[in-house]
Amino acid sequence: MALAAAIAGAAGLTGQQVLNRLLDDGGFDPVVAVLRRPLHRAHPRLRERVVEFSSLESVTPVRLDAAFCTLGTTIRKAGSKEAFRAVDRGYVAAFARWARANGARHFLYVSSVAAELNSANFYLRVKAETERELEGVGFEWLDIFQPSFLLGSREERRPLERIAQTMIQGIQFALTGPLERYRGIAAGAVARAMVARAKAPGGEGVRRFLWRDMMELS
Repeated sequence: MALAAAIAGAAGLTGQQVLNRLLDDGGFDPVVAVLRRPLHRAHPRLRERVVEFSSLESVTPVRLDAAFCTLGTTIRKAGSKEAFRAVDRGYVAAFARWARANGARHFLYVSSVAAELNSANFYLRVKAETERELEGVGFEWLDIFQPSFLLGSREERRPLERIAQTMIQGIQFALTGPLERYRGIAAGAVARAMVARAKAPGGEGVRRFLWRDMMELS
């Protein structure tokens, strides 16, 4: 039986990869992409829902089994810390509540390695706040993927990120033991891991996936 899936963040680096895999896999039908701007992509199982995330209640109800969230921005792109939190926590939580209200039992979210509530790093602190909020939504399965540097080509220009990607790839071999979690990982590998988990979620509850976990799943 096919799983009804929804995805938020389908226009981003990892989201594009997740969407491609969901559409290539006949085990997901329909695939509902919740977006702020249309993708203009034709596929018999794809349903685009263009909406502001502050108004998700206006989206026509749809029965869901699983929801994928790859939403994320940068402080520079958002314009301020407050705007960043509105997206990376507010929009994510709103999508999660919408998905749960539509029956989703499984939520799969891309966070970040080293996300901690007491982190001195604002970005990591917000990611941890989001994780904690998602834990209270009531999903049967909540999978939190915590990659370090995501490897791949983005449509938008992020020169500093490209430099960081090159550096992290150069020292991958040295990141062993406790440092292994900081290895860079291809966005496609994260997407494969997420789809694999959606098809076979295993035990109930909250699970976090680091570099090795995602590589094994992918």
